[in-house]
Amino acid sequence: MIQRPAPGSSRSPREAPEGHVARGDAGQPVRAPRPSDPAGAQPLSGGKHAGEAGLPLSVPTRKNDLLAEIAARALWIRRRSFQMVFEAQQGHPGGDFSAADILATLFFGVLRYDPARPLAPGRDRFVMSKGHCTGAFYSVLAASGYFPEAELSTYMRPQSRLNGHPNRNYLPGVETNTGPLGHGLPVATGIAIAGQIDGADYRTFVLTGDGELQEGSNWEAALTAGHRKLERLSLIIDRNRLQQGARTEDTASLDPLDDKWRAFGWHVEVVDGHDPAQLLAVLGADPQGRGKPLCVIANTIKGRGVSFMQDQVSWHHGVPNREQFEQAMTELV
Repeated sequence: MIQRPAPGSSRSPREAPEGHVARGDAGQPVRAPRPSDPAGAQPLSGGKHAGEAGLPLSVPTRKNDLLAEIAARALWIRRRSFQMVFEAQQGHPGGDFSAADILATLFFGVLRYDPARPLAPGRDRFVMSKGHCTGAFYSVLAASGYFPEAELSTYMRPQSRLNGHPNRNYLPGVETNTGPLGHGLPVATGIAIAGQIDGADYRTFVLTGDGELQEGSNWEAALTAGHRKLERLSLIIDRNRLQQGARTEDTASLDPLDDKWRAFGWHVEVVDGHDPAQLLAVLGADPQGRGKPLCVIANTIKGRGVSFMQDQVSWHHGVPNREQFEQAMTELV
C-alpha cells in the first residue's frame, strides 16, 4: 500500500519541524512516506569511481531529524548526479544542483508513494517538467527505491534505461515523458483534473525550470488550473534565473513572477529553494480548503554548492574534466 509516516515516529504526521520559516500562511508539513521499513532507509550501495573524492553512497535515516535527513539526501543527489555527468561526459549539472533540495524534500518529506507499486492508484503524482535534469531525477528515484542505485552507472550509455530525458516506458516512478520544455505543467494539470473528477485524494506535483515558463503552453495550463480551482495541484518553479545561454530576465523577463501567478488564480508562496524547512512547510501543507492551485517560487542558485559552478550559465549543460570533478567532490561535503 501507499507508504505513510513510520509508526512510532517521535513526531506526528502534521507536526511542523522546529524552527521552520517560510513566507506566507502555508500551514504545517506532512511527513513523507518511506521507501524502506520503519527502522530506516536501506543504505545505498555502489562502487566508487577511480580517483573519486569519497562519494558517500550511504545516507542514514534519522527518524527524529527529518530536516537533517533531507539535507543529507540533497547532498548525496548532488554528488551522485555529478559523478554520473562526469562519467557520461553529458548532462545538465547546474540545474541538477539547483533542484536537489526540492527533489529531496518532495521524495523524503512530502510525497506518498510505494516503489514496489509505482502505479498504485492512491499514489501522489510527480512530474519532472525540467526533464533535461535527469542526473538529479534519476538519483532521487534510485534513492527512493524505484530501481537499484548501481544502475545509475549506466547513465547515457547505449541501451540504458537512463536516457538524457526520462521515459515512463522504461523507468518506474516517471509519470510522463518530458524534455521538450513547457509540457510538464499541462500534463500535471490534466492529471489533477482527473483526480478532481474522481474525487481522489492524491496530490499532483510538478517541477519546472524558470526559463521554460517562456513557453506559452504553461500559461494555458495555468489559466485552466486556476479556473478549475485545482487545490491538489502544486507547481514548484526552480527559480535560478539562468537558462541555456543567458539569464532569464535578459531573454524574456518573467518578473513580477509572483503577481503573474496570482493573476491566474493561484496561491503563491516564495521560499528559499535550498532551505528544506521552508520547502517542507509549504509543500507539506494540507491543501484541503485552499480552493486554489499552489505555486511555489523556489529561489535557487544554479550550480549550488560548487564554487566554480554557482550562478554560471556555462554550467547549464557543462561537463567537468577530472580536475573539476575532484574539486567539486571536495567542496560537496
